[in-house]
Amino acid sequence: MSLPKRVKIVEVGPRDGLQNEQQVSTAAKVELINRLTAAGMSYIEAGSFVSPKWVPQMADSAAVMKTIQRAPGTTYAALTPNLKGFEAALEAGATEVAIFGAASESFSQKNINCSIAESLARFEPVLKAAQAHNLPVRGYVSCVLGCPYEGAIEPSKVAEVAAQLAELGCYEISLGDTIGVGTPLQAQQMLSAVAERVPMQQLALHFHNTYGQALANIASCLPLGVSTIDSAVAGLGGCPYARGASGNVATEDVLYMLAGMGIETGIDLDAVIAAGLTICRQLGQTSRSNVALAKASQCEE
Repeated sequence: MSLPKRVKIVEVGPRDGLQNEQQVSTAAKVELINRLTAAGMSYIEAGSFVSPKWVPQMADSAAVMKTIQRAPGTTYAALTPNLKGFEAALEAGATEVAIFGAASESFSQKNINCSIAESLARFEPVLKAAQAHNLPVRGYVSCVLGCPYEGAIEPSKVAEVAAQLAELGCYEISLGDTIGVGTPLQAQQMLSAVAERVPMQQLALHFHNTYGQALANIASCLPLGVSTIDSAVAGLGGCPYARGASGNVATEDVLYMLAGMGIETGIDLDAVIAAGLTICRQLGQTSRSNVALAKASQCEE
């Protein structure tokens, strides 16, 4: 199979990344999103409308979404696990919302305190409300290549949950290797199994880089036809329910790899690198992007 000519990047750093880092100011988040918009991002996950008791880093999501400078044609999405969160996201100006399930019963219980079936049932009011407001809904499936509590996850289980999310009305399903344990062949087998239940054009990859396999996993899946990749600027993030899980694959590294494969994204790599280095300085940490570190060292020479 041939490679896609163009890949859509879903930038999850401002939400999935920063919710697992130490808290930064609202102004820093707004600056990050504005920089990513200017870099040419067409999809930015800008916030999460969950209880601040559980995710205090996202408590200012409404303020962030009301302050950012928006570009025509760019999606500014928010995570909305329930109807209350959806209504808050709608009021803040979200142009798309996301819900999340898991392919692991144990992870579902630890993460959102209910079974997979119960979690899917809880999403129905959100889907109905979104449809009433003509707002697209994206679905996430966690632990598609492994669970911190159950170990390996059968691809058929991932396919079942993904199919149920699609049936509920999610236009796109993001397949998450939450703890970053997957390897290329496993990634291919999982994606192929899901694509038997959900059309490939409705699928996205969301791989964490805990064991350094994220880029290899993405590269192995591109020939299968997937053309949407989730990534986080500077490799921000982790998972509070998965000990040792590092951040998402770095957007900078994905962009560099795709460019080398002749695949278009429409995104300015240098601008993304600058955005990542800026937020890392504000976090008091070093970028986890190999490409950003290499480029920065070249500038210092």
